[in-house]
Amino acid sequence: MQYMAQFYAFKHQPLNSYQIYLTSDNYHQQIITRSQIVLRNLIIFLFLLSVVTLRGQGLTKTFKVSDRIFDVPESWKSESPSSKMRNAQYRNGKSEIVVFYFGKGSGGSVDANINRWLGQFKEAKEKLSSVIEKKNIKDDVITTLFASGTYLKGSPFGPKVEMSNYAMRAAIIECKDGPIFIKMTGPLDEVVKSSDEFDKVALSGLIIKVDT
Repeated sequence: MQYMAQFYAFKHQPLNSYQIYLTSDNYHQQIITRSQIVLRNLIIFLFLLSVVTLRGQGLTKTFKVSDRIFDVPESWKSESPSSKMRNAQYRNGKSEIVVFYFGKGSGGSVDANINRWLGQFKEAKEKLSSVIEKKNIKDDVITTLFASGTYLKGSPFGPKVEMSNYAMRAAIIECKDGPIFIKMTGPLDEVVKSSDEFDKVALSGLIIKVDT
């Protein structure tokens, strides 16, 4: 598998102190500022570091959504999706991880989905312990949610079972081909312990991978 990368857009102040002159028999003289060389090397280093880090922390399985391939920890056990709406489904201990993708222009807005997920808890939204974060990463926007309380487990229109001391970690990745939804629910201590691992999975989909 060969990797190509999407990178953060850096804002930097140019280093104007030095210039390096490169000459060639076959090309015109080129002037490359020192800041350009530093930035180029930094981008290459960050990309290689991200790939090595993700691949070196047990993220060895994958699932594909649209043109994105996500790395999955070995500890996540693949399951057959329990509904046609689910693109992929995993189990990690007592926690369930599900992936949804409905295509471009489908799936609803980020705010609508965040509010719907918060509504899956017994407590009122304003009384929940929750954190919502949004980050812009080049062409993508990723919104993450952490919430804990009494989770109402069950199908959307079926009976619910109250699961006390439960938590949710979720991510919405807004891509050009439509949003990708990843959601983990389970016992609070288990979800807290797995949150960093979950975030690595979500971020791995921001690296464009090309099968060879």
